[in-house]
Amino acid sequence: LSFTVLWSPLHPITAFLPFIGHTGIADSRGIASDFQGPYHVADQGRMAFGPPTRALKIMIHKDELAAKSEATAAAASDERWDEAIREANQIYRGRMHNLFCDNCHSHVACALNRMPGMGKW
Repeated sequence: LSFTVLWSPLHPITAFLPFIGHTGIADSRGIASDFQGPYHVADQGRMAFGPPTRALKIMIHKDELAAKSEATAAAASDERWDEAIREANQIYRGRMHNLFCDNCHSHVACALNRMPGMGKW
C-alpha cells in the first residue's frame, strides 16, 4: 500500500452515512500514518479504526528529477514523499483534534500539500 491515501470506516456511523470515515497516508514502504486525536499521530502502520478498507494510489511526479538517472530519481521521489509525511506528522503532533475542522483529513491534506508537483489539497 505504498504511496496511498487510506480510508477506514467509522462503525456504526459509516453504516448510516457511508461518506464518513477515517483517513491516513502510507509512506513509500507502505507504513500508515494517521492523526488519531489531540497531539497524537500514529506512524507505525496501525490506523485508529482498524485496517483500511480503501486505498487510493497516488502517482508521484518525477518530472522535476528528470535530469537524474531513473534509479536516483525514484529514490529521491520516495524520500520526498516520506519527508512530507514526516513533516505533516510533526505538525499534527502539536495540534488539537477537531472533529469538523482539523482532523485526519486535514493531516493527509497537509502531507500532500508538502509534496512537490501535487498542487493544493
